[in-house]
Amino acid sequence: MENQTLRTDILLVEGLKVSLESSIPAFIILLLIYIFIMVSNICLVVLITTERSLHQPMYLLFCNMSVNDALGATVIIPRLLSNIFVPSSDRYIPYIDCVIQAFCGHLSVSAWMVALLMVLILIGLSVRLSRCRWIIFNPYCDNASLFKLSCESVLINNIYGLGYTVVLLGSSIGSVTLTYLKIAAVCVLNKNKVLNSKALQTCATHLAVYIIMFVSGLINIILHRFPNLSDYRKLASILFHVVPPAMNAIIYGLQIKVVRQKCFIIDVNFLFYLFSK
Repeated sequence: MENQTLRTDILLVEGLKVSLESSIPAFIILLLIYIFIMVSNICLVVLITTERSLHQPMYLLFCNMSVNDALGATVIIPRLLSNIFVPSSDRYIPYIDCVIQAFCGHLSVSAWMVALLMVLILIGLSVRLSRCRWIIFNPYCDNASLFKLSCESVLINNIYGLGYTVVLLGSSIGSVTLTYLKIAAVCVLNKNKVLNSKALQTCATHLAVYIIMFVSGLINIILHRFPNLSDYRKLASILFHVVPPAMNAIIYGLQIKVVRQKCFIIDVNFLFYLFSK
């Protein structure tokens, strides 16, 4: 089996190892997180889109981030939810759906146009390989899971994937470091305790989410090379796709005064509409 080309278009997803006693609490918690991610990010996108006063580069950046978060959550979390109550032997997914899921999962953590080309090449290098296996040892499909289905040499995939990761993480770390250095310089020169306190509050929460995303993503990449530690990798991958989307809407939305005021006005109008009926 390992040395033959597998022509089946149906794959088996390993999924999460959840005990029967923990299945209902895990499902409820994950469902609530998913609802919160979708509602908060979609509301933020609708608010920024409909309010002319928010049509500025900073808010358009938040809008783009919310779209990415909602897209990534939609691709990954429903698959996790559907697999909680399904026996491990019955968790099947068509190969083409697995490819689409892997593509959207990688696109959702990057920018748009450049990442589109980079991810197309990344996934294309995996799709070109013949398959001799049909089990996805992951809760969802990603690029590493795809090329692990092949018995061919994946040296090119590893080289490009490593380069892709270095460019993505390097640019991310570089931009975040530069931004924080500029913020720190402004705080030192400004010496305004109120503004410095607000900057520290926003930066601290953002940095906490960024560290969680960075560490869980890095652990996920590293542990793909150690099959015996797959349970830890699954936990890291879930954190990567759940925590940042859930927190971004709060950090970049509700902490911004203009957005918070608009949300308050919408809530008041909605309550007035309900009580006027």
